[in-house]
Amino acid sequence: MRIVHSPENPPSKGIYALLTASIAPRPIAWISSLSADGTPNLAPYSFFTIACTDPAILSITSVGHKDTLSNVEATGEFVVNIGTESLMEVMNATSAPFEPEVDEFAKVGLTAAPSDVVSAPRVAEAPIAFECVRHDVIDLGTSAMMLGRVVSVSVEDEVLAEDGLPDFGSLLPPSRLGRHEWGYAPRTRELPRPLK
Repeated sequence: MRIVHSPENPPSKGIYALLTASIAPRPIAWISSLSADGTPNLAPYSFFTIACTDPAILSITSVGHKDTLSNVEATGEFVVNIGTESLMEVMNATSAPFEPEVDEFAKVGLTAAPSDVVSAPRVAEAPIAFECVRHDVIDLGTSAMMLGRVVSVSVEDEVLAEDGLPDFGSLLPPSRLGRHEWGYAPRTRELPRPLK
């Protein structure tokens, strides 16, 4: 037997809770940005994926109008940092509802390192950083999708495999699940795509 829900007849905890508990694990874009007056901001977003490869564009959805969205709209720049299992707790700490004038890097004890192209800093402790410029911001009702064109990528060599790409087993990125659950990096296997 199945229980059927609709937007008009959502579960008791709401559609948001159903979506996030069902569509999991979700990778985390740990976004660093600057406000118009230069205040650093840092926050994790799990509504995150690749939108295009040529040009390289990342997609992050902000549920509600948060400081990151305001900063991206004001400056047109941000950095998607990829964290690790060892950074899980501090990543979660940056999801707190700090006031816009609070520097989250300083508040949680992280290092704001200069980026190579954009003005927004990257997280020095995170092994991968995608520097982005705003491609578009699409209003989606109570959410907004931020599309960022990648202009620079920096990767710590300690997470690279012999082929020059990040090694999942070395990177060990955490993920978001439903409720208050975070996920550790799962087991992997090689499974080449069929040729036909």
